[in-house]
Amino acid sequence: MNPSFDSKKHPHRRYNPLLDEWILVSPQRASRPWQGQTEATEKEHLPHHDPGCYLCAGNLRISGEKNPDYKGVYVFDNDFGSLMNEDVEISEDKTDFFSMQPERGINRVICFSENHSLTLPEMETEDIRKVIDVWQQQYEELGAEDFISHVQIFENKGKIMGCSNPHPHGQIWAQSSIPTIISKTQENLKAYFGKNGKSLLEDYLRQEIEAGERVVLENDGFVALVPFWASWPYETMIISKRKVENISRFSEMEKNALAEILKNLTTKYDNLFNVSFPYSSGIHQSPTDGEDHPEWHFHMHFYPPLLRSAKVKKFMVGYEMLAETQRDITPEQSAEVLRGRPLLHYKIQF
Repeated sequence: MNPSFDSKKHPHRRYNPLLDEWILVSPQRASRPWQGQTEATEKEHLPHHDPGCYLCAGNLRISGEKNPDYKGVYVFDNDFGSLMNEDVEISEDKTDFFSMQPERGINRVICFSENHSLTLPEMETEDIRKVIDVWQQQYEELGAEDFISHVQIFENKGKIMGCSNPHPHGQIWAQSSIPTIISKTQENLKAYFGKNGKSLLEDYLRQEIEAGERVVLENDGFVALVPFWASWPYETMIISKRKVENISRFSEMEKNALAEILKNLTTKYDNLFNVSFPYSSGIHQSPTDGEDHPEWHFHMHFYPPLLRSAKVKKFMVGYEMLAETQRDITPEQSAEVLRGRPLLHYKIQF
């Protein structure tokens, strides 16, 4: 007689409806998601202002431009952006195997604070709210450009995520095309909306709240949860409770609620292994291509690489690169661990 399936013990695949992809889950490889191996590393003792930092107020950037003596949030065009705001034409003939097209866009940097030593969880909630205000302004301003179809707001935190400057900052890439992952997500959101008359994430969030086991944080405006189909060990997603297509439509209450849940979630991350927790995070919202997008529902992804301690990282290699994404600990286990982390930021010893 075959044993009954147990998602906590038996390998299985989970479906991601946003990307129409599957992920392999192998819980038998890690029966315990966390065994107290904090192995905390001392946080680098950073000054309030670093004379050698090209993001600090009043300093020269690499381009030779000088930052103003700003306080709070500061935005500028990336001196070495991946996109160029230049309208060019291409004359090459396209074939089945050799096709290219010009890509026009604008890259910007957002300094979250003039204080070089801070990270997002160490900022006051009201100061995070000011960052959200700027995200909103930038989405509206860049999205109003005729040639911009998508505005990607994101943050890379920590050297392990390729962030070469510890100054608290994020980026915006606004471009003429809708990127591949956004396009794929939109296709699945649109199919679901067309069939059900509601957003996919609207129904998904309702069922997650009812289940409760993957919810990490909740307030009046948002829910932070470990997605059922999460790829990274402690991946989370913040979803707006109200079905809102993009950040420009948030109320004052919702912007305050987003600031609160961002601070609390990132604080829990830091408290997971008593380390300034690295991650890549970013907002997914409706494109700015001039079309109506009732299928979209605002959400924000957090992709942190740490697995069991400050020194143990999850790598997407081998099977993941050649076949399918795989994880060992289940999303339910990850959510349980994150829920147990305190909201008071851990004490840093120098």
